[in-house]
Amino acid sequence: MTPTAVLGDRILVVKIVTDRPLPCAVSYRISTQPGSTSGPQLPSTSLQVTAPQKVLKSPSSLTHLACNLGLGPAAKPGDPVLGIHRLISAEKGYFHRHGMGLASGKMIEKQAGIDIAREDWGGGLVASADGLRFVVPVRPLYGRPNPHYFGQSKRSKGATWLAIVSDRVMGLDGLLVPGTMRDSLFILDALHRLDAKEQPEVLTTNTASYSDIVFELFAICGYQFAPRIADISDAQQWWIDPADVDLVDKRTTPAAAGYGRLTELNLRRVNIALIKQHWPQMLQVAGSLVTNKVRAYDLIKMMTADGRTTGLGHAFAHYGRIFKSMHLLHVAHLEDYRRMMGAQLNVGEGRNGLARAVFFAHHGQLRRGYERGMEDQLGTLGLALNAIIFWNSLYIDAAVKKLAASGMKIDPEIRAHLSPLQWEHINFHGTYPFNRPELPGRLRDLRDPTADDDPEL
Repeated sequence: MTPTAVLGDRILVVKIVTDRPLPCAVSYRISTQPGSTSGPQLPSTSLQVTAPQKVLKSPSSLTHLACNLGLGPAAKPGDPVLGIHRLISAEKGYFHRHGMGLASGKMIEKQAGIDIAREDWGGGLVASADGLRFVVPVRPLYGRPNPHYFGQSKRSKGATWLAIVSDRVMGLDGLLVPGTMRDSLFILDALHRLDAKEQPEVLTTNTASYSDIVFELFAICGYQFAPRIADISDAQQWWIDPADVDLVDKRTTPAAAGYGRLTELNLRRVNIALIKQHWPQMLQVAGSLVTNKVRAYDLIKMMTADGRTTGLGHAFAHYGRIFKSMHLLHVAHLEDYRRMMGAQLNVGEGRNGLARAVFFAHHGQLRRGYERGMEDQLGTLGLALNAIIFWNSLYIDAAVKKLAASGMKIDPEIRAHLSPLQWEHINFHGTYPFNRPELPGRLRDLRDPTADDDPEL
């Protein structure tokens, strides 16, 4: 089976769902061309928006925001629907965090019901966090300099879009981070505002400037933090004395407690007494995090103010060392655990590649200087990515079932490696018509990969 057999059709249809009544039924259709991941970089002024019988202003807003085109190419002076003031009204009225979160939540729920996503791509309990860097050429209030990512000039600034991606490849939410600040300090804040009803249990990421306190905050909030650590040989391992948890009467050593060859790791003792002393306050902090009363970033800064860790901070660190040691042991001894982390991180990187392809105009630079405008535009990009992945999932599932019905045996290992992150069948450059397809209750017919040519080309 080839990608052309699975993704030969060339129309993308997305329904936007919000809690508000839209001005009309909304569909988003992109004319595409198979076999093209890139094309000539057309200037944004060359893009045309056609207006047949019903032209819908919300898809136009979705297009110009997600593709970074700006209002100019999408607006048509004199048209009552595609006038610039109507497009601005649609953007302000519908493309905000609450509306786009509901739309993404609906697509996440529907995609979870597709057979191949439910049975072969994961259970939705594993997610990854990865940052996508954007140069902000205007004077941003929410940007920070970083010569490695944003240029050597003193005026060069940028921001990071920290996206949470499930093992089913759908984006669960994202958070705007100033510059390239420590990602791990913001991941928990993003987890507590997800669009999906079903929350992940395991969160994997790259090194992400992890610390013992970060491990603890994830654990006390009910998540398993699984960063890919560059060199675990230098990581300190910790152990719990059985006497501290009332299993024996006297203190002992790791060797006497039956830790075996783990004693070669220079184990240090977790301070269980300190954890017990501060446990009520730790639970209060967890409640504040879960209810979004305080940000994890501000909390960590408070507990490590002036380079000195507070008593509560030390208690958090010792609690986190338990889970960090367990994670390091899993990495060292469980190959499936390492494969799970690597596969999920690859999903996040692949989604970032698709995001770069969609956000193509203006050299992929973010040209909004204030936080809400930047976050709303990147949220629209996330909504468009979920729409593409949802559409790909539908047709991959249909193609797999059609091939299976014809007698071809497709092993679960092959189905698990089919990715909805392909975009060779989508041409992002050209004309975007917004026509409602006449497909009541069914998908489009799959293209025959053995055919000499396609009559629609």
